[in-house]
Amino acid sequence: MRKIGIYTVVVLVIIIFIPSIIVKTFNFVPKENKMGKKIVRSQVEESPSENEFNGNIKVYDTRNQQVIDMALEEYVKGVVAAEMPAEFHIEALKAQAVASRTYAISRTLKYREGHPDHIEAPLCTGIHCQAYLTLEELNNIHAKDWEEKYWPKIEEAVVSTKGQILYYGGEIIEPLYHSTSGGMTEDALNVFAVDLPYLKAVESPYEEDAPKFRSLITMTGDEFVEKLLKKYPGSNITKDNLGEKIKLVEKTQSGRIKKLAIDGSVVNGREIRELFELNSTNFKITFNPKTNIVDIETIGYGHGVGMSQWGANGMAKNGRDYEEILKHYYTGVELHQMTMDNLNN
Repeated sequence: MRKIGIYTVVVLVIIIFIPSIIVKTFNFVPKENKMGKKIVRSQVEESPSENEFNGNIKVYDTRNQQVIDMALEEYVKGVVAAEMPAEFHIEALKAQAVASRTYAISRTLKYREGHPDHIEAPLCTGIHCQAYLTLEELNNIHAKDWEEKYWPKIEEAVVSTKGQILYYGGEIIEPLYHSTSGGMTEDALNVFAVDLPYLKAVESPYEEDAPKFRSLITMTGDEFVEKLLKKYPGSNITKDNLGEKIKLVEKTQSGRIKKLAIDGSVVNGREIRELFELNSTNFKITFNPKTNIVDIETIGYGHGVGMSQWGANGMAKNGRDYEEILKHYYTGVELHQMTMDNLNN
């Protein structure tokens, strides 16, 4: 009888306790949801699959010098809201979400040990990488009803494209973007001296409504010459010989200034943009000796490479979806779901 009693106890332990241990061990894992809240889902749902990427990324917060470890999709929401006006068409916001997500993963893979300019993490919250703002920060800089009016739209743009990444030739791309191209984007080779097949110059229609599509800077001839001489002190430039001493050497296909000659010395168009704080390198300098006024007219805003955000909005308003927008601005790319294999290779 004693043996039967022991046997019965063992059987009960097997039947009752072991399944409980198995369920407790394998059934639930926590995952971060919006703004740090926790949700509980089965481990089977959370395990990486062939068609879905789940993971956190590290971001260096330039405002408090801390590293944030956060869910990729929550990061993308903060980037889309910081980088593109929430008033834009939903398809433009979706295109921005895919571009921002792809950029984040590209940087994470490229700088696994941290970026040289912020070794604490591959990404930062500043425009050095791509701007990121928390929901609290977004509410502080916008009108009181901004969250209620626009945050659901931001979430829709990110959630509806969850895990989607841009590839070229089977490799994740680095999808640069800018505000306004001025009618045509720029080849990466002309700006960053890197020849990338997916960052080629393409037409960018529907941008005329952009606030910085066209801009004008005015100064006196004396102020203009003073700035030039500070930058190029050996130049023999006066307001009386400007027409002779400044010559166009080369333009890019998109109409941007690639090279200028300043008193015979060839300089990069980007140097002049930086010197006079111009919106782009697509500029025209006009001097009126009678009034002693220099006008610098600029078209577009930003480096001009990759997706034009205002162009994307214009395309969306004219019936193009986010995939069409992305494939227009990034030549020859494909859109696929991110997988864990891409991170581990």
